[in-house]
Amino acid sequence: MKGVFGKILNVNVKDGSTLEEKIPDDVYRDFLGGKGLGAYLLLKKNPANVDPLAPENKFIIDTGPACGFTIWGANRYGVFTKSPLTRIFSESYSGGKAFLPISRIGYDAIILDGACDTWSYLEFRNGTVTAHDASFLLGKDSFETEDILEEKYKEEKAAVLTIGPAGENLVKYAYVNNDHGRSLGRTGVGAVLGSKKIKALVFIGTRQKEAADDDLLTAYRRELLKVGKEHPGTEKYHTLGTSQVVDFTTKIDAFPARYWQDGTVSHKDKINGPAMHEELEVKPVSCFFCFIACGRESTVKDGRHKGLHMDGPEYETIDVFGGLNMIDDIKEIAYLNDICDRLGFDTVTAGNTTAFAIEAYKRRKIDFEIDYGDVDRIAELLQLIGRREGVGDLFAEGVRTASEVLGLEDIAVHVKGLEPPGYDPRNLQGMGLGYAVSDRGACHLRATFYKPELAGLIDRLKSDGKAEMFLEYEDRLTIYDTLILCRFFRDIIYYDELHKIVKGTMGLDLDEKAFRAISRRIALTIREFNLREGMTPDDDWLPERFFTEPIGAEGHVLDRDEFRELVDEYYRLRGYELPERV
Repeated sequence: MKGVFGKILNVNVKDGSTLEEKIPDDVYRDFLGGKGLGAYLLLKKNPANVDPLAPENKFIIDTGPACGFTIWGANRYGVFTKSPLTRIFSESYSGGKAFLPISRIGYDAIILDGACDTWSYLEFRNGTVTAHDASFLLGKDSFETEDILEEKYKEEKAAVLTIGPAGENLVKYAYVNNDHGRSLGRTGVGAVLGSKKIKALVFIGTRQKEAADDDLLTAYRRELLKVGKEHPGTEKYHTLGTSQVVDFTTKIDAFPARYWQDGTVSHKDKINGPAMHEELEVKPVSCFFCFIACGRESTVKDGRHKGLHMDGPEYETIDVFGGLNMIDDIKEIAYLNDICDRLGFDTVTAGNTTAFAIEAYKRRKIDFEIDYGDVDRIAELLQLIGRREGVGDLFAEGVRTASEVLGLEDIAVHVKGLEPPGYDPRNLQGMGLGYAVSDRGACHLRATFYKPELAGLIDRLKSDGKAEMFLEYEDRLTIYDTLILCRFFRDIIYYDELHKIVKGTMGLDLDEKAFRAISRRIALTIREFNLREGMTPDDDWLPERFFTEPIGAEGHVLDRDEFRELVDEYYRLRGYELPERV
């Protein structure tokens, strides 16, 4: 089949052995690639009920059929494994430029199995894999590690993926970094790499996939560039990046604050998009093959962090520290963001966890004194978490485990063990549905349903027609993840465009019905995996606080019966078996 290499590489990192495995064409027809191939391989190859930090847990790296071709938005790679944070299906994607060498090593996926005897970094050079001693990299942060290896391989334009101290210390939400701040952020994939004693991965690839129709891809590329550059969303993201979302969510009391007790903050104008671009020197940056340039390359202009240079902060980081932790200075949020990046862990879970720790201290469950707005104490806790020292050892486990240990399950906010991002479901009901039914736990990216709700395309407080629209978004964006495409092209790439991409790369002639059948097949595959690993339909639910604690000026809560029907309607539309209700 065109558009893919048709094979994967199995790597036993303990003894260095490799096994090339051909993938039948019907697997590509059924799952395409990316998320689809990752889900297929994880269900097939991972032992049932394996400990996520055991050597037997597979770490699957892949790119989609669109990656490696010059296609706008096809600039990401993905990792699939069993999450140490949630103990179910894990997927995470990262942009930047690392995807390109990964997509050119000659395989559609690489599966890492086993664990190294000593700390190593792996070098992938087309079809060969070499393990190198990494003892000289231990203890170095994500960026230092990347700098050292990029200098070593600078003549070869290698992709370098790294973990920081958090990954070395198996923090359950450790991430994998590339391109100084682009990351496989959520679900703890960095801890899985750390459990295998792998400090970094280096990719040098020169192999090219063959397109089914180069002329079609060339015409499509020109067409999408013209449409995309004229789209109003492109200008908005280019100008303010994701920081623009602060004004939208605070306006409707959907900006999670004071550990999910409030929906807005009085200091909104000190941490929103305009404040960020005034207080920081900001340059829009883009991944390869992108004309949107939503990224922010930022430098603090003055104050105690003057000269701090970083990628971001993005909206989610602004919310967890500016909202959940009540930090009222965008420069301090940038400082905390940098700490997380260097330690190498997910800011969403980290910020949720430090805010939860504040509530734990207020309830006299821990003796680590900490309060809302206390930047230095929050920073100290982040450092303790990254090193797993003192109270940081407990909070390195995430909110679910910490709440169980401290007897605070009643205030803990998570779904399936994954802490939610910056959209409060009491005022964005569809986001609540997304959190509840997401295959990896509370997630805003599987369907990005905040977009139609914030844009007024559907009533954010009512359930009529919501499950059906949600499924439409989820199906289309699942196909994005098979290819693998960036989410911010969602307003310009629909099924007609997806048809052209798949036809031009793979030669498959798929319409919306066919795409949605593939999306359903992937959803059922992942659900089979999750149920096998111990998830139950009861886990497709939200924390009790969202049904009992009013938020905002209008005091909204979710109606339990209405939300139950919304979840059940999603089950019916998705084809899941409805559980018996007592």
